[in-house]
Amino acid sequence: MDVIVTPADGGIAWNLVDLLGRSMGRIEERAKGKFTIDPEGQAEKTFSMPLEAYPSLDAALAAIEKHTRGVCRLASSDHDRDEESPAENDG
Repeated sequence: MDVIVTPADGGIAWNLVDLLGRSMGRIEERAKGKFTIDPEGQAEKTFSMPLEAYPSLDAALAAIEKHTRGVCRLASSDHDRDEESPAENDG
């Protein structure tokens, strides 16, 4: 299952939706270096994984990918790990 990840709440949370736009929950940075996954709806069954604190957003996304056998895609280019070239956004 592929998951679209969108930054929210000023960069301390990320909303998770599937490709059909259904909410899958969110990831929140509850303390520095403590990222938690809060599944919602169908994700409560799909994310059959320990809901522990992860040391980074990347680690939390990797856990989701591992347990769903899918891909997490960042929806916004303003995240600091964006791999797109800024020149690609120029018209």
